[in-house]
Amino acid sequence: MTRTPLWTSITEALAAEIAGGQRRPGDKLPSEAELSQRFGVNRHTVRRALAELAARGLVHARRGAGVFVQEGRPVDYPIGRRTRLSRNLAAAGREAGRVVHLMETRRANLAEAEALDLQPGAPVHVVEGISTSDGLPIALFRSVLPAEPFPDMLAILQDTPSITEALRRQGVADYTRAGTRLTAKRATATMALHLRLREGDPILRTVSVNVDDAGRPVEYGHTWFAGDRITLTVTPD
Repeated sequence: MTRTPLWTSITEALAAEIAGGQRRPGDKLPSEAELSQRFGVNRHTVRRALAELAARGLVHARRGAGVFVQEGRPVDYPIGRRTRLSRNLAAAGREAGRVVHLMETRRANLAEAEALDLQPGAPVHVVEGISTSDGLPIALFRSVLPAEPFPDMLAILQDTPSITEALRRQGVADYTRAGTRLTAKRATATMALHLRLREGDPILRTVSVNVDDAGRPVEYGHTWFAGDRITLTVTPD
């Protein structure tokens, strides 16, 4: 007979407690030591079960604080003239985070050049990565910025993950959203891996251009949101 792995059994037991309301969104799970004692296993087995719960989006870990049941309510994300994901998450009581996977300077493609009002092939800075809410991935992002007016952009982003702060240090005190295009998509295999989804799950893609107070484009952005973790709203401003 095939035996069920112990970590699988622990995962299902904890998942059932979450689904049944015994452990509510925001509740802290028992420590690894407590779970090890409860289930009669070592900590490695408990960690494997907790990793599987996190992969399902049911829990998230906070460094130095423990493991918590994930909020089930999607984050409201207003699309307006001053759209800032980190501020929206903070307003919802969530901890915003960013994991950067790529920073490079290269030549702009035709779409990037047109959006940023550049000559085709002009140098641009590109930043790609994952945006998180309480440690749970909610979106993939790609920011493309003109390189000539912002020569120190990538060096600054080594110090701060915030595009807003990096632009401020490069002389852009404020910027606004000139336009946003929203399209429904399906998660590719790579997207699903990064966002802890299944391939083919719904994705909401936004394509936007941000401009400075003189109307000059400073950022051309693509964001791919996990469809069940975000609620996009359009504000009249």
